[in-house]
Amino acid sequence: MEPGQAEWERLPLIKVVGVSAAGKSTLVSALRERGYNARSASQEHSESPKMWRKIRPPVALIYLEIDLATQRERRPDVTWDSAWLVTEEKRLAHARLHTDLILDTRGMRAADVLELVQAWLNEHPLAHAAQPLPPLPKTGSAVAG
Repeated sequence: MEPGQAEWERLPLIKVVGVSAAGKSTLVSALRERGYNARSASQEHSESPKMWRKIRPPVALIYLEIDLATQRERRPDVTWDSAWLVTEEKRLAHARLHTDLILDTRGMRAADVLELVQAWLNEHPLAHAAQPLPPLPKTGSAVAG
């Protein structure tokens, strides 16, 4: 363990990627509440196709997808257009090819997404803490403006 590193930081890392408003931050928070070392990778904002596996490659990669109508519904404060969605999907193409689980979250409640991911984790067990992990700082659209 590196100096200053919390014990939970040695747990296997789960990264969550997906287009904006797909539910990444919400899923990561819920997984951390269950003791999983989960983080969102903002690959949809990066021109580097392999950014999701830089720094600390994940043991598991979860990809969340939605359509333009769902983006608009979930984030009416943002002006979404099909060109931007295509840009994000292009930026996510490498991650999508290497993902372990793909979920289309359109029409799903956060609890339903968590239930499906937990079922997948039950079939592909990863070490996790018996207690919730500390919350991560807010990023991206989750930051209050």
